[in-house]
Amino acid sequence: MRLLRRLYDWVLRWANTPYGLPALFLLAFAESSFFPIPPDVLLVALALGVPFKAFRYATVASVGSVLGGILGYGIGLGFWDTLGEVFYKYVPMFSEQGFNHVQQLFSTYDFWVVFTAGFTPIPYKIITIGAGVFHVNFGMFIVASVLSRSLRFFLLAALVFYCGQSVRIFIEKYFNYLTFALMILGIGGFVIVSHFT
Repeated sequence: MRLLRRLYDWVLRWANTPYGLPALFLLAFAESSFFPIPPDVLLVALALGVPFKAFRYATVASVGSVLGGILGYGIGLGFWDTLGEVFYKYVPMFSEQGFNHVQQLFSTYDFWVVFTAGFTPIPYKIITIGAGVFHVNFGMFIVASVLSRSLRFFLLAALVFYCGQSVRIFIEKYFNYLTFALMILGIGGFVIVSHFT
């Protein structure tokens, strides 16, 4: 929890620099394949600083995230035999057992697996890499990623645009509880989907 909090604070610091927008793009890109902190936190901070640019920030986060998803797909498609052990060992949320389960989900629900992971707290990076490993249709993967990531970030931008500072106060006050809740939701999402496989 402390490590996540430090990463969260480090991400937020970028909002107070001239490099906030490129940092948002890079964070969204990296989170789609290996980085544990979602770009949502920086998107909120930037949007609170300049509310009329909230939807521009959502666009940047969406583009970065989808491009990062393509990188994840490429890692799975071309480099998994070499990098798989590294991910299992060093990247949170990756396990061989979990990955085998992802394969089962793809064989049944393909589009909805990508869409659900892109929109909810289910780790998107597992799905992007898994889509490449299991040769999911690339066009379908792109469509599901664009729809889900854009919907997520634009809804968040709208929330910040209309609710303002109260959103940040809520996140700061309840960070530990929110982190735990997101983790439970992520696990619960996998359990619910697996129930129907």
